[in-house]
Amino acid sequence: MTESATTFTNQFLIAMPALADPNFFHSVTYICEHNEDGAMGIVINRPLELKLGDVLNHMEIPVEDPRVATAQVFLGGPVQPERGFVLHRPPGAWDSMLQITPNLAITTSRDILNAIAQGDGPGDTLIALGYAGWGPGQLENEMAQNAWLSGPVDEAILFEASAATRWEAAAALMGVDLNLLSSDVGHA
Repeated sequence: MTESATTFTNQFLIAMPALADPNFFHSVTYICEHNEDGAMGIVINRPLELKLGDVLNHMEIPVEDPRVATAQVFLGGPVQPERGFVLHRPPGAWDSMLQITPNLAITTSRDILNAIAQGDGPGDTLIALGYAGWGPGQLENEMAQNAWLSGPVDEAILFEASAATRWEAAAALMGVDLNLLSSDVGHA
């Protein structure tokens, strides 16, 4: 990105009510990386019926911490839904980790899952299968078409808020009540 270009890294992308794409309808996506090559994020409010214990069992990773077995797994987006992503704080030193901020990182390596299963993982995690991806200029184009609101991140929404409240809570960080916005698309 050039110095004057906007980056959406470490921001929430909040789907506008009119965004009809079923992959992103009423979604909140945490943008992990955005540069001239495109953008990558994790949808944080699409819980799956799958629990982390199911995923770890499938990977033949024994679960020592009983709280881990019932942890929620999210559909992080439509790209590579068979691949796991762990959004976490604090970052740590995992094999395949992208540090997003001093306090947040995303990791895709097995070592973090082993640590989580043993109860030795990061303090806060959001486990997702798949991710949301945009090619070069695609996200900027969607922003220009008013498909998304972008705004600041509150880590409490990432790790503490219920999935059902995240869409409205993320918009409220910017003072926007999504229930007051029309889902009709048009021009005055």
